[in-house]
Amino acid sequence: MSGRMKGTVYVLICVALWALIPVVAKTGQTNLDNHQFLFWSSLVSFIVLISAAALMKTIGEIKKYTIKDWGHLISLGLLGTYIYYLFLYLGYAQATGMEVLVVQYSWPIIMVIFSIFILRERLTCRKTIAIVLGFIGVIIVLTKGKLQDIDIGNFTVIVLVALGAACFALFSVLSKNVKFEPLGVTSIYFLSACIASLFSMLFFSEFAIPSTAEIAPVILNGVFVNGISYVFWINALKSTEVSYLAPFVFIAPILSAIYLIAFFDEPMIIAYGIGLVCVVGGGFINSLGYKNMAA
Repeated sequence: MSGRMKGTVYVLICVALWALIPVVAKTGQTNLDNHQFLFWSSLVSFIVLISAAALMKTIGEIKKYTIKDWGHLISLGLLGTYIYYLFLYLGYAQATGMEVLVVQYSWPIIMVIFSIFILRERLTCRKTIAIVLGFIGVIIVLTKGKLQDIDIGNFTVIVLVALGAACFALFSVLSKNVKFEPLGVTSIYFLSACIASLFSMLFFSEFAIPSTAEIAPVILNGVFVNGISYVFWINALKSTEVSYLAPFVFIAPILSAIYLIAFFDEPMIIAYGIGLVCVVGGGFINSLGYKNMAA
């Protein structure tokens, strides 16, 4: 299997899991706030990942990290697993889901911009078309074809979500050059988030235990939506170009709409189908460009 094919498979697994974020964020924050929910989710992610590393006998790789390596990985962890989710969960708790989803999925666009300046990747016409189509698809789905439906009622929260999206975009670009084994790396990422969210929970909120109804969302979020998905994401980043992966990420909000329909009986409208065509079309155009280049 080629690197691009592997990257495609990995990123599709990621988006299927990431699409659950609105569901777990809303159901997991009935009593918990964003600091508390992030702490428990990060703790579960760390336990699962470090256990997996031990079972796979790759935990010894962590012992080889230098102090500089630890500092670099902790910094990345704070960007991509702490700040991003702290602001994202705040958004889903205090703003409308539509507003948050639109701003949240600005990160693939920001990621491509960062990749041009940091990784020196070329911005081709196909990449530009793919990104634009993906973003249009997201807008169509989240506004149900009515742009006037977007009404930013909580400007400060939305700005924080945008800042979090930029942090995750930077995290993704910088993670491409991380050469260590993914399980160990992601374990450190979520260890960083766990410790940082513990302090922020104690300082800005208070210690709280998830209610019975919140346990399942916390476990689902910690094991799959966050923990395991990051292993696939890092592998995807290592397999192919960041710009190639970006359009596929726009499938996640489309799936989020499908999940909401399935879990909360929301109606299916034609805008979802149009948006999906835009997203898949963008990914196809970008993939076709890579096939031609390979030939």
